[in-house]
Amino acid sequence: MKKYEKIIEGILLICAAMATVSVFVITIFIFKEGIPILKEYGVMNFLFGKTWAPTNGEYGAFPMIMGSISVTLGALIIGIPMGITCAVFLAEIAPKSIVKVFKPAVELLAGIPSVVYGFFGLSILVPFIRMYILPLIQRVNQDAYTSGYSILAGAVILAIMILPTIVNISENAIRSVPIEYKQGSLALGASHFETITKVIIPAAKSGIITSVVLGMGRAVGETMAVILITGNMPKIPGSMLDSVATLTGTIAMEMGYATPIHQKALFATGIILFVFIMLLNITATTTMKRLGAK
Repeated sequence: MKKYEKIIEGILLICAAMATVSVFVITIFIFKEGIPILKEYGVMNFLFGKTWAPTNGEYGAFPMIMGSISVTLGALIIGIPMGITCAVFLAEIAPKSIVKVFKPAVELLAGIPSVVYGFFGLSILVPFIRMYILPLIQRVNQDAYTSGYSILAGAVILAIMILPTIVNISENAIRSVPIEYKQGSLALGASHFETITKVIIPAAKSGIITSVVLGMGRAVGETMAVILITGNMPKIPGSMLDSVATLTGTIAMEMGYATPIHQKALFATGIILFVFIMLLNITATTTMKRLGAK
């Protein structure tokens, strides 16, 4: 029996080592390809340059950085309230018969390919913004214009895409709160709503924050859906109706025909993404430890 246990332990160790080595190798490869142009072009020029024109030798990534940030923030503004509200509903309010229908439906969202979300946004959301949202905006600002390919379209689609992550992790965090907390609050005279908002959600905040950070990572790294509906114009956005290009979208679209120097610039863009995702993961881990210590 011990012999089989050691074999299983060895297999698990190999799997863990392969995963770690894979991350290490990918990191080395990305930095090896991207750092040379950062040295040649200048880190500050690359990060804060406002013109991305590879044919002219200009590699300012700031428009794509702002595009990624604006689309991600828009998705979080829409997705976080929806996700947390849905998680609370499933965990604390909905009867089991409704949970059996709603929960698989939310989980199904995670299995839909991103290109399908993109086609949905392309066929439904983009024309809707152009035909119905734009006239409302023009009542306030007559100079406003959009083709429908915009930050708003990208934010709405990404908000739907990150819902499964936020809902599932938040729901599990809420369900893991000891039942004694809820019973004690109700026994002291608090209403169900007060118990949820003042006891259960604060007790589950570490899991909820983690779900938000992981959802943000999903939004930042999304490519296919964003390519189809944001317009892919590398310019600094001025409003939610402007077309933008994102870091991931630019890499996916331009890598196929890029010259060697252009490719290195795209790898440098990958370094920005890599660092940003690592910071998100570190933030999530640190937040969980701090909240757990409290």
